[in-house]
Amino acid sequence: MPVSGGEGAITLGNLSFKTLSSWVSGIDSVTSVIPFTRAGNLIILQGKADTTAGNFILDTGAQHLVLNIIYFRDYPKIPVKGAERTSVAGVSAPVIKTIVKSFVFGEMKFVRPKADLIDLGHIENTKGIKILGLLGMELFRQCEVIIDYENSLLYVHQIAKKQAQTYKSSLLADTSAYQTVPISLNDNRIVARLEMDGKNLDFIIDCGAETNLLDSRLPNKVFENVIITGRVLVNGTGTRKIEALSGSANKLTLGGTAIGAMPVLITNLGNTCFSYNGCIQGVLGFDFLSFNKNKIGFNFVTRKMYIWK
Repeated sequence: MPVSGGEGAITLGNLSFKTLSSWVSGIDSVTSVIPFTRAGNLIILQGKADTTAGNFILDTGAQHLVLNIIYFRDYPKIPVKGAERTSVAGVSAPVIKTIVKSFVFGEMKFVRPKADLIDLGHIENTKGIKILGLLGMELFRQCEVIIDYENSLLYVHQIAKKQAQTYKSSLLADTSAYQTVPISLNDNRIVARLEMDGKNLDFIIDCGAETNLLDSRLPNKVFENVIITGRVLVNGTGTRKIEALSGSANKLTLGGTAIGAMPVLITNLGNTCFSYNGCIQGVLGFDFLSFNKNKIGFNFVTRKMYIWK
């Protein structure tokens, strides 16, 4: 089936669809308080793609909405020329996209969003539950998101244009309860800058990563602050696994505040989707996001992260 497109639109056969700028129905703000469950360290939310409803993983490490091709194999497939999906285990299958008529989770409603089609059977086998897909970063670009690990609640507010510089959740009223740290969004990925013993390190924040990762190619000076404790096997995309070192990173600070010892897996990130422009030194996953067992939040419009004390 012929496919063409440009910025703001994509054509599939005789059908033309607008892209992200028109995904969210309506122009007013929308607020959702969504209960979640956990499968290991993964956050599981309920969502509905067209008529298919079920479990979706909150995954800010994914750039877009992802659908498990096992359950959406009859959807139209749009190959992306020259693009391949990568993980810590290396390169896997080519990128294939599709169009969803509607997607809903909580009060958030998206009209004709694009989605990546991926086989997520390896996650289902590991966690023992049915997974329909991943909620990627592009869905949240106009939102404030607060993850309450203690009460298993996700607060999502779609920020209207008139609220862009003024909106703040009532959970942020007590400014003494949390720390504010600047973040950036690069290619639909959340990036935070940490410092280790005087060296700046850029980390992707990934709610779908069950552990923190550190690039093995970093200078020896960095690893002088890492205590190695063993070796483990790391799952990549699909069934492939690679060996990594496990350890504890010390002398890390974020926004001028010491983090303390942080568990990390050390592996080469050179062939992953996390290494665009060669500028990412690691990944902050569940061990970081939930380290105080309380709350962590993000305002993707003002580019701020909120870390509760």
